[in-house]
Order: sequence, then structure tokens, then C-alpha cells
Amino acid sequence: MLKFLKGVVGGSGTGVKDLPYNIGEPYSSAWGSWVHCRGTSKDDGSPVSIFSLSGNNPQDGHLAAGRNGVKRLRTVRHPNILSFLHSTEAEVIDGATTKVTIYIVTEPVMPLSEKIKELGLEGTQRDEYYAWGLNQIAKAVSFLNNDCKLVHANVCVASVVVTQTLDWKLHAFDVLSEFDGNNPTATGPMLQYEWLVGSQYKSMELVKSDWAAIRKSPPWAIDSWGLGCLIYELFSGMKLSKTEELRNTASIPKSLLPDYQRLLSSMPSRRLNTSKLLENSEYFQNKLVDTIHFMEILNLKDSVEKDTFFRKLPNLAEQLPRQIVLKKLLPLLASALEFGSAAAPALAALLKMGSWLSTEEFSSKVLPTIVKLFASNDRAIRVGLLQHIDQYGESLSAPIVDEQVYPHVATGFSDTSAFLRELTLKSMLILAPKLSQRTISASLLKYLSKLQVDEEPAIRTNTTILLGNIASHLNEGTRKRVLINAFTVRALRDTFSPARGAGIMALCATSSYYDTTEIATRILPNVVVLTIDPDSDVRSKAFQAVDQFLLLLKQYYEKTSSGDDTGNTSTGTSDLGNAGLLGWAMSSLTLKGKPSEQAPVATANSSTTLTSSASTPSFVVETPSNTMVHASSSTDLSDQPVPVSPTSTDGWGEVENGIHEEHDDKDGWDDIEPLEEPKPSPVLANIQAAQKRPVSQPVSQSKPSVTSLRPKSVAKVTKDEDDDLWGSIAAPVPKSTSKPMTVKTAVTANDDPWAAIAAPLPTTTAKPLSAGRVRGAKPAAPKLGAQRINRTSSGM
Repeated sequence: MLKFLKGVVGGSGTGVKDLPYNIGEPYSSAWGSWVHCRGTSKDDGSPVSIFSLSGNNPQDGHLAAGRNGVKRLRTVRHPNILSFLHSTEAEVIDGATTKVTIYIVTEPVMPLSEKIKELGLEGTQRDEYYAWGLNQIAKAVSFLNNDCKLVHANVCVASVVVTQTLDWKLHAFDVLSEFDGNNPTATGPMLQYEWLVGSQYKSMELVKSDWAAIRKSPPWAIDSWGLGCLIYELFSGMKLSKTEELRNTASIPKSLLPDYQRLLSSMPSRRLNTSKLLENSEYFQNKLVDTIHFMEILNLKDSVEKDTFFRKLPNLAEQLPRQIVLKKLLPLLASALEFGSAAAPALAALLKMGSWLSTEEFSSKVLPTIVKLFASNDRAIRVGLLQHIDQYGESLSAPIVDEQVYPHVATGFSDTSAFLRELTLKSMLILAPKLSQRTISASLLKYLSKLQVDEEPAIRTNTTILLGNIASHLNEGTRKRVLINAFTVRALRDTFSPARGAGIMALCATSSYYDTTEIATRILPNVVVLTIDPDSDVRSKAFQAVDQFLLLLKQYYEKTSSGDDTGNTSTGTSDLGNAGLLGWAMSSLTLKGKPSEQAPVATANSSTTLTSSASTPSFVVETPSNTMVHASSSTDLSDQPVPVSPTSTDGWGEVENGIHEEHDDKDGWDDIEPLEEPKPSPVLANIQAAQKRPVSQPVSQSKPSVTSLRPKSVAKVTKDEDDDLWGSIAAPVPKSTSKPMTVKTAVTANDDPWAAIAAPLPTTTAKPLSAGRVRGAKPAAPKLGAQRINRTSSGM
């Protein structure tokens, strides 16, 4: 038991050699006879502060007071009191003298006087920061006086230190003692080491050593006086040299002056309690104090209050002292987001504050929190991370993206929200270059394969654009297998005109990756078809692409004709390999989709610009002609057909965007992609069907004329009929009414553009049906009369 008490009083170590900390450079100021030095931990190098007090006599009063300070600091814990870490007492024998040194290790702090000079705050920002600091010291003093019934008796600027987060903390507990005013038998000094306190900081009763009056006074009387001294030194910027200087109130803020005067009342019983100071003073009601206080009790706020606060925080942060925002608010905000107490709007404030940091500080203070947030299940957090990825994406290292970020981001590819799928897709523009080839091949390209047949047209378009942008980050084998199939089989045959335009531009942007054989046999045949696309913008891009690829072929021809043929047919700078990392198979699976989904969109407006959703940048791909494609799911696409999204996950080869076409290739990809199998136009299909009808077939139940370019089902047209490759862009059929076909009906060349090739009209006369009625037909007059008589008689 005695050994334990000796350890508590003497310290927690045996000597300076056993001190697990390195002692660094000292600060220029410290309280009393103590020396305040910087230090680091020998274990992990974390910063600390080391206070040392030396004496030649082990019974020296300064050492005894120091031991009292060590004991008090170890046992008193409060957020606004300096945090104790370790202590030890060392003896060094130098000849005939013995030098004793007490060491106290605490959290890293800096003397208040030096921190004020370092910050250099002025005006309103200085007053707001002082208000926050005084608020913290007043809480510490109130805790000692009112809760612990202790008297510090040494409150001044020298007894206050500042942490790395700019919090003010109280220390210098050498004089700290219990308040024994309730003990009627107590006599003698209440403060054993009060002689350490300078006379300028002592109240009148303490100067006179009137212990009877002190015991009759409230517990806060002595420390309220000391707090008044602290306020004077703080605002005057000078160290208090004599008590009379406290009457000079010129530098004291007017909102604080009444409370300042009550703290320094000549009557101890009338001095203001520090707890009342925090409640009554207008000085402590400012933006900085309110903001930090809200953050500290964030868990007690409801969701509405949190949402309102965090939406205002980015603008509010610009009005607060920058250093305090970065060192105090930013850590609080990061912690709140990390542990889930902050709402999603807090992410915007975190990134805005982070933008004021240096690259190194951003990587150490903000990025770890962001990486952890990617694992959040809160969809609002995920959306916020993806929307602002351009602000921090470049700071993420490749291993972190590949191992910690991408696995969580990839879940957005299959999310039910189209908006989240699009944001996930766009984020790959920044994240994909940091992914390993294994991740790209095994995961990313499979997701992109699904997105290229997504039900949202803008997502399909942006997928094509993304592939064009990240093509340089694919290896040669993957590019050879993926790019042409993705751009020609999928993009160029999409029903959404901007998707077809994006496919053309992506081919142009990646032209250096294709050899001459691929250009001549796989690219040009597919692009040439689009020179007669219904959309003028697609046609324009198609002509530009044809010119570009023909120029490449011409250059290769001129090179080979001049005898400079090295056997390399690639138009790029390197050979394109034949082996690919992905074994995507070209399936013969066909979709029985609607013809309206399979035909190109003829109503697309080439001048329409697709804009991204709010706060989302346009997603573009640049081509050699300096043109760009913009697409977003926020565009109103109500007039565009939505293709059926396939469920296969094999890759780009399983479907061709709803086009019915079979492939017999064996290796999974066609070396030469054939053109679409010619199909008859809707008008020609009906004419051919009419030609094959028997002449003797009754025509009274006539078939309505074709009123639309797109029939309800093209699948009924058989393969052995004559096909029309350009049926989807044929001239519109004139409007016709749905009247029954009779012998008297005449079809002229003006009414039917296909009259010249139509079968001759039948010469027989069809008798009208007597028992039935044909919708749209005009019955003979006798029949109408008979029906009227029958209807009347039945009514009777």
C-alpha cells in the first residue's frame, strides 16, 4: 500500500532513462519554475509535451509543490483540463550535490501566449476565438470550484495551454487544494503553496492571508478573481505586473465588461460564479461558439436540425477564422461523418474545408474519412461521394482505390436507382486509371457490358463514352476484343441517336488501336450505314469518321506502295495482340423485342443537347475533330423507345441491342462483323402479303391500310421474302382511312407509291355479309331498314 501511495505522489516511473519519450526543444515560456518542452513517443513517434521541474534539495518546497501538481493532474480529469499521460522523478548525483527532476508527460500543447502570436487574429475573429477559449477555461474553473470543491488559486495566461485542435486547457496545479470552508475546526492556511502565486494575481483577502474570510467566502471567490486577471492579460496583450492595472478597462469588450467587473469585486461573497458567467454573458453568444457547441452535442440533435445546420455550414465556415475551422471544426466534422452522427450534407462542408488544406494535410486528415465513408450503406452518402469525386479522386492512391474504394463503388453499377448507376459510371473516369488490369478485366468491363444495354439511354451513351476514355488503360489484347464489338455491335446499332453518335466518336478517338484489316472489314462497313441515319448529327459524325478511317487506309497504302512495308498493319504505334484477358462469348441469343425498339430513332432532334443532372458535369469524349458528346439520364426521353435490357452477363457479345441476328463464330468474337440482315420495310411487307393472297379471297372484310412506319410485329415477316435494308428510313406512307376494300375502290399511283409493283386488283365482286357488320363499312340501304324494323319490334 505504501509503495502504491509513493508511486502516486512521486510519479509513475523510476528515472529519465526509463522515460518512454524523447525530450525535444523547450518553449520560451512556462508557468512558475517549470520548463515546457516538445517531445515524441519512442514507440510510435507521436507528439507529446514534457514538463520538467528541477531542484538541488529533495525537500525543496518547489519540488513538493510539483509533486502536488503531479498528483492532482493525474486524478482530476475534465475535457478542459490538460490530459496526463506519464510522470517520473529522476535523481542525478553531481559530485557532492544531488539534482532531482520531476517529469510530467501530457498531450501535445503550446503556451497560450505563443499560440496567440502564431495565429495573429484580429478584430471580430480574434474576439470570437477568445470567447471560445474563455468559455473552455470558465468550464474548467467551474468544474473545480462547484463540482470538486477545489481551489486552483493560480488562474492566469501562464496557466493556460492550447492543444493542436486550438482548444484551451487549464494546468499548473501545484497550488491546487481542497476548499475547507465547511470545516469549522479548520485553522491555518488553506492553500499550502500559495506563496508560489505572484502578488499581482492574488485577491485582497489572499494578500492579507485572511483565511477566516476566505473560508467564509464561496468556493469560487479566489478563482473568479484569477479569471478576471486572465481576461485582462488576454485583451490587453500584456502580462499583469500589479493589481492596480486591473482597473484599466479600455481593452475589455463592452459586452464582457459588466461580468469582468463582477469577477473582480472587492467583496468575495459578491464575485460572479464562473458557471453564471457562461449563462449570462452576451459575449459568448457568437457564430464560432455556437457552431462548435452544436458539433460537440451533435448526437443530441434531431435529423431536421442536423440537416439545416450542415447545409449552412459551408457558407458559415468562410466567415470563421480559417485556422480554427481547419484545426477544430474539420476534425469534429470528420469524426461525426465517420461514426454516422452527421447527415449527408456534411460531406460537402468536409470537402470544402479540405480544399483549404495542403495536399499532405488533405491526405492525412480528410482522405481516411472519405475512404471509410465508401463502406456506408447510406445512399445519400454514396451519392455525395460520387458527385464530388472530382475534388478528391486524384488524391487517392492506386492501392487504396483498387482494394478499398472500388469494391464498394462497384455496387452502384447494379443499383435500382438510375441516377446512382450514372454517377457510378461517371466516377470510373477518375477511378479506372488507378485500377489494376485484373480488376478492370474481371469486374469493371463486365459491369460496363451490362450498362451498355441499360434501360436508360443516357447510361448506354455514357458507357460508350467511358470506354473510349479508358481505352488507353486497357492492355492490347483486351482492347482488340472489346472496343470494336462494344462500339459497332452495341453503340452503332442503339435506338438512341446520341448513343450512335457516341459510338462513332469513340471509334474515332481510339482509331490508333485498330489495324487496317479491322478498319476495312469491321469498322467502315458499320459506320458507312450511318451516313443515311435519320439523325443529322449522327450522319455528320459518320461522314467525318469515314473520312478519318479512309485517310488512315490511304496512308497505309502509300506506305506499302513506297516499299516501306514492315509487315505491321496497325495504324497505331504498337502491334495489337491477338490474345485477350476476357473470354466473352458471342452468343446466338436473340431478343424478341418490339420492332420500334429495334429500328433507329427517326424522331431524334439532332440539335438537342443532353444535359447532366444538377451539380453533375457533362460526360464527354473528345475526338480529333474537337467535337464532344453530352449525355445524361436527366434528359426528358419520354418520346424515345426504351429497349429491353437483357439479363445475360457474358459480355458484349450476347445481344446486339435487340437486333435479331445470329452469329456462328467459334472464338466468342467475330473477326468481321456482318451488316444487319436485310429486312423488308413495313409498307413493302404489306404489299407483298397482299400480292400472295388468293384472288378469290373475299374483300368485304377489308384490311385497314398501313398508317404507321413501324408495324406492331416485324417478326411475322419470313426470311424468304424480299428484304429492304433501308426500310427503317423509307419515305413515310401517305395517310389513308380505314375503309373496306371493294371492287369500286381504285388505287392510283398518287395514292400508293408501290402501285407500280402491286398485284392487279381482283375482278370478282364480293357479296356483302348479311348477318354481320363490319366496322367502318357502309351497309346497303335495304339492310339498314330491315335492321331498324327488327330493333323496334324487339323493343316492343
